[in-house]
Amino acid sequence: MPKIDVEADATIAANERMNSFRLTTRDDRIAIAARAEAHFQRKVSWAVVCGAEAMDYTVASVPVMTRLHMEERQLLDTLIDAGVARSRSEALAWAVRLVADNEAEWIDKLRNAMSEVEEIRNEGPASRK
Repeated sequence: MPKIDVEADATIAANERMNSFRLTTRDDRIAIAARAEAHFQRKVSWAVVCGAEAMDYTVASVPVMTRLHMEERQLLDTLIDAGVARSRSEALAWAVRLVADNEAEWIDKLRNAMSEVEEIRNEGPASRK
């Protein structure tokens, strides 16, 4: 008697359910995305989770305008070549997360200082139009 691979069967079943869901909800998702994109002024991406499986339906790749010097672009390209990132925008996002993780205390101090500047600015004389 052949051995049944329960995990493989569950994965196949989950993928079939997610594909079916994708097809049956397409028109509704397009309508929702149009409203959300107009409201939030951002692209919408869709994904679904079924059990332990996940599937991305759409992945919005939004260009980021940056002015980087050659050495900075080379650093991003090194991250791509090393397999850390698939694109310059992904490499840049990785670098931003690294700074956020390793400099969280400093960033919090900076945010607090900026909040204080805003409060003091608001206490000042009202601007005339």
